[in-house]
Amino acid sequence: MEVFNTLTGRKEPFLPREAGRVSIYVCGPTTYNYIHLGNARALVVFDTIRRYFLYRGYRVTYVQNFTDVDDKIINRAREEGVEPAALAAKYVDEYFVDADALNVRRADVHPKVSEHIPEIIQLIQVLIDRGLAYTANGDVYFAVRKFPEYGKLSKRSLDDLRAGARVEVGEHKRDPLDFALWKAAKPGEPWWDSPWGPGRPGWHIECSAMALKYLGEAFDIHGGGADLIFPHHENEIAQSEGASRRPFARYWIHNGFVTIRQEKMSKSLGNVSLVRELTRIYPPPALRLFLLSNHYRSPLDFTPEAMEAGVRALERLKTSVVLLREVLDNARVQDNPADGAALSARLEELRNRFEAAMDDDFNTALAQAVLFDLVGEVNSYLHHVDRPDRATVQRALDLFATFNRVLGIFPERDGQMVVETGVSADDFAHRLLDLLIAVRQEARRRKDFTTADRIRDGLRALGIVLEDTPQGVRWKRTGAGNTIGKSS
Repeated sequence: MEVFNTLTGRKEPFLPREAGRVSIYVCGPTTYNYIHLGNARALVVFDTIRRYFLYRGYRVTYVQNFTDVDDKIINRAREEGVEPAALAAKYVDEYFVDADALNVRRADVHPKVSEHIPEIIQLIQVLIDRGLAYTANGDVYFAVRKFPEYGKLSKRSLDDLRAGARVEVGEHKRDPLDFALWKAAKPGEPWWDSPWGPGRPGWHIECSAMALKYLGEAFDIHGGGADLIFPHHENEIAQSEGASRRPFARYWIHNGFVTIRQEKMSKSLGNVSLVRELTRIYPPPALRLFLLSNHYRSPLDFTPEAMEAGVRALERLKTSVVLLREVLDNARVQDNPADGAALSARLEELRNRFEAAMDDDFNTALAQAVLFDLVGEVNSYLHHVDRPDRATVQRALDLFATFNRVLGIFPERDGQMVVETGVSADDFAHRLLDLLIAVRQEARRRKDFTTADRIRDGLRALGIVLEDTPQGVRWKRTGAGNTIGKSS
């Protein structure tokens, strides 16, 4: 198995710290909102990487944190008039709703910043004692120039970084490159006691403290989105290796950006796509297929056309699996190994190709191609053979399950793939309503108020009233009986 290591800039053979075991730390979301498509790509990519290590027989320890103390959380809580801790707890719960929809398995440990303040304080004190950090008016800063290897992950020089660095108003840095390890308390913000006075952790120190606690020094893989390479992961290396004087993580793996019609997702462009909204429009397995359709290091461009292609691909998968199951349950199947010999040989070839793709830096794009080659082989066999061989059909079904165990397209229950072949009338109505609301929101973003108003008025005529709120669109059904409301 070879993986691309951002630290060295090349593919390398994967050699774990401990034979037969893999330790992985992945940066999780900041819990101030529902997760968006960019968050989802990282979640699905590293869930798939974890699944493949398990498939290969490794014992895996997988840690993914929640940042539940942060400026974004404080600001959002202030806007909504709630406590930051309550807001963060709400969006931790909402994260699991979206992650479950995408069939992302729970981590072995989901540490939260708020629950690891003693470990963070201890790590900061070690950095101060070693002369790598200093206090200033209740803040604590990491002295970047005291760590000679700074920039080795992002391949940036200190001189280049110095040219673009600045000191914000109210900061007491000695050097613009220095970054906060501890922030002195401000009125109305959460705080904890520390040797330097009341305050809260900086963003970067949290992951160092939690990764070292749960995985130890020189653990195997640190992962996250490419946007975290600098400054977050660069700062993690400086803190962790400055404190321990040993390598922090052996391999650094980063997934590429998600764009929306070739544009970067941003609030200013109004194109941030929340998973919660997308899974109301598209089947979650189709969204997972889409997120794995490119190599994880390549950019991934979201368009409705790409998602529709994912929906069609999902239907092809479902059709093949359902057809195999039906064949096993009816009189067409028989014990006739000779008729299944050719397909059995091709199934083994497909398994080898799938493993080769995943061994080559987790190439899920090629692995998906193998999956759909399996669809083609199965469909051809069942079309041309009048009485399929029972054992061969079962082997084909088992291979679908094997590939699915890695790619995670369909959820599993009692070891069996759960392949839903339809939706209830009520679910269909809700999905259709969510689709109309999403189209209206897109029209409003384009300032096409004629279309937006037509959708609103048309739904009102059907007894559905839309309400635009700061938290999104809500709808309620009016008329006889109870009023039913829900967020979109």
